[in-house]
Amino acid sequence: MIALLGYGKTNQALLEFINHNGEKCVVFDDAFIEKRIDSFGNNFLPPLQKVQTRLQIPSPGIPPFHPMIKQAQSLVSEYDFLLGDIKRQIWISGTNGKTTTTEMLEWILKDCGGISGGNIGVPLASLATLLPKIWILETSSFSLHYTQSVFPQVYLLLPIREDHISWHGSFDAYVRAKLSPIERMNHECVAVIPKEFEMFDEVLKSSAHIVTYGTSEDLADYFGFDLSQVKFQEPFLLDAMLALSGAKILTGKDLSKKLLDYKVGAHKVEEFQDEIGRVWVDDSKGTNVDATIWALRSYRGKKIYLILGGDDKGADLVPLFQELQEYDAEIFGIGSNVERLGDLAQKFKIRFSACYFLEQAIKEIDLKHSLESIAMLSPAASSLDQFVSYKQRGELFQEMAKKCRKA
Repeated sequence: MIALLGYGKTNQALLEFINHNGEKCVVFDDAFIEKRIDSFGNNFLPPLQKVQTRLQIPSPGIPPFHPMIKQAQSLVSEYDFLLGDIKRQIWISGTNGKTTTTEMLEWILKDCGGISGGNIGVPLASLATLLPKIWILETSSFSLHYTQSVFPQVYLLLPIREDHISWHGSFDAYVRAKLSPIERMNHECVAVIPKEFEMFDEVLKSSAHIVTYGTSEDLADYFGFDLSQVKFQEPFLLDAMLALSGAKILTGKDLSKKLLDYKVGAHKVEEFQDEIGRVWVDDSKGTNVDATIWALRSYRGKKIYLILGGDDKGADLVPLFQELQEYDAEIFGIGSNVERLGDLAQKFKIRFSACYFLEQAIKEIDLKHSLESIAMLSPAASSLDQFVSYKQRGELFQEMAKKCRKA
């Protein structure tokens, strides 16, 4: 019997896959209060019940300090469990841009049988039933932390910045999780990574071919892409370069033309206007400091009303406030870290309003926003303290902002 630790979307799909292959599971989750058994004979139990199992597979989001993880004797990731015999895999990781790079790569390779999944879209276990010719996997640091044996044919690593510190325990542990698959990769594999990591042990010990980059231009030069034929600006240009690099490694072809019809997804520096024509920017996907800094740089020289706040996951926010000193910006704080934001704003002498809730922030911005200024939601924090997801946060922001009419 296999134990599934946690019962989110990932393990729900995994349970179905395991049952289809004739094995039963015991599922543990903090939300379970009492034991139940389903029609397949799977047991659903509160955590820490003693049951003999041959493997324990965690939901990626369960942190390593959770008692279920500490108690596990034979812990493997869903990647280890499902991907051992799969050859044509591309993993995409890093801090910002994973989703866009993954979506771009699927767009480029869809005619070659590429299908994306993992951290976005199709759960890994559901992807296993589709048997794509090319597996394109957005891979989180959580999944990488638990993965011990499998590795991709191609690994595309975006820049790494502070994120998920409370989960990993330190920035170094977060970085090491991101670099971990490189050490396992063999001479038939290619890893495309930021140049700053080329001397890390995980890279030096690897048998893979390592390609390093510092900028989008570096990737264009190495792989022979014409940047004038790629329509994106930073930060999406780097995403495009990495996606095209991965495609060229697998196919040997420059598939830049395939991206001409691709559009960046919602809630990523997405501009819209309210009823009187003022510009608002939905960057709800900006869940960490580096993402928010990139969003701000698109509007240098403008008056910016910036909504910040949420669950910042223990990250160092000082670099963001240092960046904000270069702007004519006013902050409107929401979410669980409002007091922390307020203290930093006072330290760096940046105007700040403690709004606590998104609706209040929008109301206060509405009174100040003009046709010449920019109103932006780029929280540098997770949404889960007040919202179901960054998507819900962004949708509510757009819904409320579009109705604004300056008094």
